Amino acid sequence: MLISVPNVSEGRDQTKLETIAAAFRPVYWSSDADHHRAVFTLIGRPGELHTQVLAGARAAIEQVDLTHHRGLHPRVGAVDVAPIVYLHPADKGAACAEALVLADELGQLGVPVYLYGELAGGRTRAELRRPGGLQHFTPDFGPDRLHPTAGATLVAARPPLVAFNVEIDAPLETARAIAQRLRTDLDVRALGLQLSTTVQVSTNIEDHTRTTMADVVAAVREHAKVTGAELVAPAPRAAHADFPADVPLRGPKPLEDHLTS
Repeated sequence: MLISVPNVSEGRDQTKLETIAAAFRPVYWSSDADHHRAVFTLIGRPGELHTQVLAGARAAIEQVDLTHHRGLHPRVGAVDVAPIVYLHPADKGAACAEALVLADELGQLGVPVYLYGELAGGRTRAELRRPGGLQHFTPDFGPDRLHPTAGATLVAARPPLVAFNVEIDAPLETARAIAQRLRTDLDVRALGLQLSTTVQVSTNIEDHTRTTMADVVAAVREHAKVTGAELVAPAPRAAHADFPADVPLRGPKPLEDHLTS
């Protein structure tokens, strides 16, 4: 089985979110109004998963207009990223094939698609998302200009990524300083953000075999009081190892449980 985790640039309109979710048919999804973003977790067989992602992408393109979008999370499209994820190295080839088929079909919807990660020689999401970043690259699939309301989509084949947020009792400047330390010391993607009700250190753990959620919490605690944590999408069970019992953790059960349910 393969996994896909499309991220959609809508986190506030419940009617739109329910319409998009019905089209994706995910095993789990979450949304956030401050980030103005929703993350859907889909599971499917090689050769089939791309059709499920495409169905949800069609709905998202119809429902989301980026010209009116204001949110904390960086984005380039209505369907911002649509990675195909493999849990086991033996499934990497199937994931790459599925990602390329998905990218081609998304391009046929009129949305330019940019590959990232290994499929693009190591090019990162950050390179593509930085202001004006897309202007430096030619789309890998689809038209050579942005969709007027849906922007572009980034596609990759990759191992699991752990989207993990830590809430702190500290000012935004502290969160930003912590994020910078995490990027250097733990080699994770990290941002310090001011949400409507709290200050957050938002992270992407790209290799959970080297860095766990517990490692991130411990590093944050060196500089600020941690008041809670959030897992955005299902993560491998190993990423949960030794998580501190005194930190409230919101979010889904481990990814393996969804694969067997």
